Amino acid sequence: MKKYAYFPGCSLEKMALSYHKSSMEATQVVGVELQELDDWNCCGATTYFHLDEILANTLVARNLAMAEKEGLDFVAPCSACYKNAYFTNTYIKEDEDLAEHINYALEADDLQLEGNLNVHHLIDIFADEVGPEGIKEKVTNPLKGLRIAPYYGCQIVRPRKNGEEVEAPQFFEEIITAMGAEAIDFANKTRCCGGSLLLTNRKAALDMIRILLYNAVQSGADVIATACPLCQVNLEVYQTQVNEEFGTDFSVPVLYFTQLMGLAFGIAPKKLGIGSELVSTLPVISQFIAKEAR
Repeated sequence: MKKYAYFPGCSLEKMALSYHKSSMEATQVVGVELQELDDWNCCGATTYFHLDEILANTLVARNLAMAEKEGLDFVAPCSACYKNAYFTNTYIKEDEDLAEHINYALEADDLQLEGNLNVHHLIDIFADEVGPEGIKEKVTNPLKGLRIAPYYGCQIVRPRKNGEEVEAPQFFEEIITAMGAEAIDFANKTRCCGGSLLLTNRKAALDMIRILLYNAVQSGADVIATACPLCQVNLEVYQTQVNEEFGTDFSVPVLYFTQLMGLAFGIAPKKLGIGSELVSTLPVISQFIAKEAR
């Protein structure tokens, strides 16, 4: 069983607890162990990097250094956490001055970061390490006939790695297909959901959400699959506000890809955190709940 240093980040403690639950369940099925980092700290999200670049990178580096000390590669389910960790791990090897400042600060915790580890988004583990065939082998309850819109968001593909396709990626679609479901042609799959723009320009952010929901509905999606807590919140929680602002009537279920994968693995919905959504998913997933769910 391959082991990774697991960084849940602040969102998976409360707001995205269903993401955490389903991640732990799904990885266990495919032979991946997520070992949560002891005493991890917030990654600083997005805003801190605009205030103090050195301190923001140091905040991220502390988590990476703990993983490196354990000799484990680093995994984050949150796209913002992943992006921050990926770039800090890259900068520490490229910028000697930044590395010196960071490691001086880390001495207080008896830590050092050399960048001798790999940083992954959780979806990368399923797409690259396990692979579609590995997923397919574990599927006991294929989601046949379920039309899923794969929503990458704007941050998973932002770090351009090893010639990876960033304009029209396909790895999310391959994962969905491995579950036995149908991945629809979701044209706006890498378009930003508005992120924290809701705090500064509410109408503009709601319009960005509206465009994504409209595209999903027009494409015939039964459900939107996400891989980021903030994307999930924006697409689901703010549907009511979008409807009020633009006179629409959206009621689109939104689930984490790990929840859908868990269903395909025959895991009971309660263990996957399914049932706590604001937009009920039961109308579209009830037929896929295994009779003998684990």
